[in-house]
Amino acid sequence: MRLPRHQAAALDRLVDSTGQRKQHLVSELLADQLAVGHAEIRERPGADEVLTLEETAELLRLPIETVRASAVSGELPGRAFGDEWRFARSAVLTWLGGDAVGRGAGGEGTAGDGK
Repeated sequence: MRLPRHQAAALDRLVDSTGQRKQHLVSELLADQLAVGHAEIRERPGADEVLTLEETAELLRLPIETVRASAVSGELPGRAFGDEWRFARSAVLTWLGGDAVGRGAGGEGTAGDGK
């Protein structure tokens, strides 16, 4: 890894003052910043609490018209403001997970049973 000259000089001074190897120091400095094989999604508190129709379709990975039809029919929780739709992210996620409760092998609504 190449460092700008001033950072390389600072690393050299740190090596001299601690007696540790550069590789060890760099590993220690980066340990809090990097996690190999680990991904974490952090959301800002309150971020995207209210979603547009397009954002809801993206969240559900469905076509916009499918989401609109579900909202119009009352199946998907949302509110219309004229031609605009708004959805509470938490309500959409609760709705999404709600049908899975109580389903199991041979239960009502399982794949392939035609219901």
